[in-house]
Amino acid sequence: MTAPLHEPTAEAAPSAAEEAAVVGAGVKAVQGRSLGRIAWERLKRDKLALAGGVMVLVLIAIALLAPVITSLVGQDPEAHHEDLIDPLFGTPTGALGGISGDHLLGVEPVSGRDIFARIIYGARISLLVGFLSAIVAVVIGTVLGVLAGFFGGWVDAVVSRVMDGLLAFPQLLFIIALVSVMPNEMLGLTGTGVRLFVMILVIGFFGWPYIGRVVRGQTLSLREREYVEAARSLGAGRFYILFKELLPNLVAPIIVYTTMMIPTNILTEAALSFLGVGVKPPTASWGQMLSSAIDYYDSDPMYMVVPGMAIFITVLAFNLFGDGVRDALDPKGSR
Repeated sequence: MTAPLHEPTAEAAPSAAEEAAVVGAGVKAVQGRSLGRIAWERLKRDKLALAGGVMVLVLIAIALLAPVITSLVGQDPEAHHEDLIDPLFGTPTGALGGISGDHLLGVEPVSGRDIFARIIYGARISLLVGFLSAIVAVVIGTVLGVLAGFFGGWVDAVVSRVMDGLLAFPQLLFIIALVSVMPNEMLGLTGTGVRLFVMILVIGFFGWPYIGRVVRGQTLSLREREYVEAARSLGAGRFYILFKELLPNLVAPIIVYTTMMIPTNILTEAALSFLGVGVKPPTASWGQMLSSAIDYYDSDPMYMVVPGMAIFITVLAFNLFGDGVRDALDPKGSR
């Protein structure tokens, strides 16, 4: 037999110089990305969500710097300017509700107080109630939702029935009745402080079942995952599984529902102030300004438009940002 014309030869391993040439040609190792980075990249592509987030930051800055801003424009939210009011009709003498270089958004009827300064200070009340009541709801809802979903049995039954009862309870009527009978002094607080404290607690207490249901459902799903079973098989205790395995995976839905809960709380505060059971005058509140504007909507419409637009812009900004955060944290989303 004759030998084959071409003997099979083993391929030589690439030399170090060849590997360096490949790397130099632009071939790079694939780098992993964290979930936070992926969410941020998805959020950056949503221009409406970014605009809403920027507006939220601006509103927070305005609320925090209210004394500085009003001092820069030279206006006090409690200062009266009766000389700018028509003594016969009680409305501002200037055009568009008295808008001028000194009063950027005009002045209030009868009192002549600067609307711009009162809108700035009203942002403090709305954001304070919105954020703090959301924190109360998130803390209660997360704790009880995780316990109900993880332990199940009678714990789940009791928590679920409590949530059903609170969801069916007339929240607004209860707050009105509670604030009406509250003392003027309580826990070292007086007047407006008492009402703010009560509103924050009650709005947060009646808001926790919404996030509690979401957390409970997510916990029911997560407790059957492989990594939880693996932790159990390795001897991990219940509290370790709760804090190390379940809670980190619940952060995304909690953040999403928190951003969507804040504008709802802001609207609730505005409604309570509109009905006269919110903060007491002369403390500035957007809902209170809308309530006062009812008597002057035909003669001074700007007095109604300005606080109404403040509420609209604030709620819209939070909703746009919340929608963007939800899409960014949703692993099944297409964007």
